[in-house]
Amino acid sequence: MFDKIRNWRVRRAIARHPIAEPLWRDALQRCPAARRLGASDQATLRVLATLFLESKSLEPTKGLHLEDADRVLLATHACLPILKLGMDWYDGWHSVIVYPDAFIPRRPQIDAAGVVHQTHAVMAGEAWGRGPVIVSWADVLNTGKPPGHNVVVHEMAHKLDMLNGDANGFPPLHRRMDRREWSRVFSSAWDRLKEEQRNGADLPINPYALESPAEFFAVASEQFFEAPATLRQHLPDVYRQLEQFYRQHPF
Repeated sequence: MFDKIRNWRVRRAIARHPIAEPLWRDALQRCPAARRLGASDQATLRVLATLFLESKSLEPTKGLHLEDADRVLLATHACLPILKLGMDWYDGWHSVIVYPDAFIPRRPQIDAAGVVHQTHAVMAGEAWGRGPVIVSWADVLNTGKPPGHNVVVHEMAHKLDMLNGDANGFPPLHRRMDRREWSRVFSSAWDRLKEEQRNGADLPINPYALESPAEFFAVASEQFFEAPATLRQHLPDVYRQLEQFYRQHPF
């Protein structure tokens, strides 16, 4: 019965607020990762993007105006990670706040000595537990520059990571996935990349990945969708784990 109700709601949402063909073609043109998909997967992504726009509030700030085509593009990026997982994986939160450019969240941070500092880090995106996703529109438009960059996928990966608690690089794995193998693969890749970084080598992934296990998962997810051939070449075990988790084969 639940599946019937859900399917009815899906059909109603698609019928009430369909993505017009010109807007969808524009999104595919501006989102190479979606453009690489086969026709069947593109159709599924279109449905998910429709549901995303129906269920999430896109909230531009600081005078930013998002056209309908911009909203469809953002939803298309956002739904890439759940193409084979479904909208249920994005339950529990409702808004995407969009800044015109990189932003500086001002919040207190307490150091080890108990001293309170004000953070001034410039950010392209942020994800809060059961709260909003925040992204810089300039960074959305610069997806793929440099290769592998996708701020929306990055923040959505954090959202998936936080489904079973704090972001720690360990999202809820599927039943047939091996938790020990996931830990071994990501820990081994982390240690190797850290060593390469200490030796001054150019890394095959954005060095920001080495800020924490959570960032490693999010950055690797970006590259999985945006530059899968590079990820598979340099971090094949990580690629295979993400292939199992996202249930996709983008290469």
